[in-house]
Amino acid sequence: MVCVPYLLLLLLPSLLRVSADTTEPCELDDDDFRCVCNFTDPKPDWSSAVQCMVAVEVEISAGGRSLEQFLKGADTTPKQYADTIKALRVRRLKLGAAQVPAQLLVAVLRALGYSRLKELTLEDLEVTGPTPPTPLEPAGPALPTLTLRNVSWTTGGAWLGELQQWLKPGLRVLNIAQVDSLAFPSAGLSTFGAPTTLDLFDNPSLGDTRLRAALCPNKFPALQYLALRNAGMETPSGVCAALAAAREQPQSLDLSHNSVRVTLPGCTRCVWPSALRSLNLSFAGLEQVPKGLPPKLSVLDLSCNKLSREPRRDELPEVNDLTLDGNPFLDPGALQHQNDPMISGVVPACARFALTMGVSGALALLQGARGFA
Repeated sequence: MVCVPYLLLLLLPSLLRVSADTTEPCELDDDDFRCVCNFTDPKPDWSSAVQCMVAVEVEISAGGRSLEQFLKGADTTPKQYADTIKALRVRRLKLGAAQVPAQLLVAVLRALGYSRLKELTLEDLEVTGPTPPTPLEPAGPALPTLTLRNVSWTTGGAWLGELQQWLKPGLRVLNIAQVDSLAFPSAGLSTFGAPTTLDLFDNPSLGDTRLRAALCPNKFPALQYLALRNAGMETPSGVCAALAAAREQPQSLDLSHNSVRVTLPGCTRCVWPSALRSLNLSFAGLEQVPKGLPPKLSVLDLSCNKLSREPRRDELPEVNDLTLDGNPFLDPGALQHQNDPMISGVVPACARFALTMGVSGALALLQGARGFA
C-alpha cells in the first residue's frame, strides 16, 4: 500500500501492529463524505485513518500526544506520490490535539501541495523545534481558507511569516484564534495579496493597542472583511486608530462580543477608512451609542445591547440600515435572555445569535460543506 504523504503524521508505519481489542478510532459516514478520527487510546491504531482517504471532509485528533515518532518517516520528496494525492477527494482537513515537530508539519504541507484541498484547520497544536530552511518557492497547498486555533509555536511572533513561506498564493480567508502572539514582525511577513477576510476572533488579550502590531502596514491590501469578535476591543476609536496606522481599508468591520466602552479619556478624533460600509457592534454591552463612530455607514448593527432608550438621530451616523433588535427599550426581557439564552425554554433572536456565534464566531465564515464535494 502506498503511504500517502499528507497523512504521514497520522497513518501507521507498516511495522505498527493493530491491537485486536482496540476500539476503532475512525468513523466514516455512510455517504463516504465525512471521516472523523480520535486517537485517544494509549496504543492507538493509526492505520484506521486509511479509511478516511475516500472522504471529502477529514477531521483527525491525535489525542494530545507527541508525533515525533513519525518524524523519521516524513517524506521530504512527496512528488512520487503526486498522482495519488491529487486523486483524493478531500477538500476540508482538520488536524488537532498534538505536539508536532515543525519539520513534520512542513513535510505534511509539502505533500498537501499536490492535493485539491480547499480548507485547512490546525487546532490545539504545539509546533516544536526549528522550521526547515526557507524554500526557493512555496511548496505547500494553494489554500483558499486557513484556520489556526490555539496553535503555539516555539518561534514566537515570527510563526506566521514562517508558515506563509510554505503556502502557495491564493489564500482568501485567514482565521486566527486563541494564539499566544499576534505581534507579527512586519519585516518577516510578506504581503498577503489575496485575502479578503481576516478573522482574529477569540483573542481577548489582543486589545486596541496590540491590534496595531497584528495589522502589519500594507500586508493585507485586498482586505474587505475584518472580524474582531471577542478580541478585547475597548473603543471604536481605538480600532479606528489601529486601522489608520496599518493603512487598511476594510469594507466591513465586526466588533461584536467585545465589552466596548462609550469613550475613553484622552481619545482623539480618528478618520475612519473611506471604504468602510458596515459596522457590527452587537453583543457589546452598550448602554448608549459610543462616540467616534464613522460619520456614514450602509449598515450599523447595535442589536442585543443594553440600550434603555431609542438612540437620538444626533447620536448616530448617517446610516441606511440600522438594527436595534434585542435592546431593553424594545424588549424588556432582553437582558435576561442575553444572560440566560434558554430562559423559559424560549430562544429569542439575541439568545439564538449568542448560541450560534457565541465565543468563537466561527460560523460566520464557514462555507457549506457540500460545496467542497
